[in-house]
Amino acid sequence: MLVALGLIFRVGELAILARVLYSWLDPDPYPSNEIKRLLWAVTDPILEPIRRMMPPLGMLDLSPVVALVVLQAMYSVLRSLLGG
Repeated sequence: MLVALGLIFRVGELAILARVLYSWLDPDPYPSNEIKRLLWAVTDPILEPIRRMMPPLGMLDLSPVVALVVLQAMYSVLRSLLGG
């Protein structure tokens, strides 16, 4: 159970990192191919609520950093609750 939970959180973290890297290569905010559509579909439910809560900082989007910290904190709490 704990291994599967860790895998889910790790995939989420990697998807966020891949989205950040992809956005540097292709700055168009709209998904234009299948890989980009998949990354946006996986990461938007995590990043969009954070973006709505955070004030804009010009061209700097810190929502991926906040999302990674939140995911790591959630995994740590769940791991301690499950006795891992």
